[in-house]
Amino acid sequence: MRGWLLCCGAEEDGNGAGGRPTRSVDRDPDDFWDVIAGPCGLPEWFGRNTEAWRDTIQTRGISDVIDSYDVLVVHVDKRGVFAARNREARALRSAFAGRQSRLIVHEPS
Repeated sequence: MRGWLLCCGAEEDGNGAGGRPTRSVDRDPDDFWDVIAGPCGLPEWFGRNTEAWRDTIQTRGISDVIDSYDVLVVHVDKRGVFAARNREARALRSAFAGRQSRLIVHEPS
């Protein structure tokens, strides 16, 4: 296993530390799924919901890409779904509440 940092649509700095998010997830969770599907190696049949995401990043066994690393770190700007205070937004943020994942929310620039 190896450590991993995924920056959601962001440029990495070459040292394993990510840059600022560069792709918008402003409208709804579908934007989030669109941004992470490729880099995370999510299969086409992936459920695109918080329960499926929690299983993928905490239980593992869905994505060979995610499974090959110790920790998944996703950087997002605090806007859209990540600024909302509704139940769906809370569920998505809470899916990262395990030892194998981190969600880092930046204030928008």
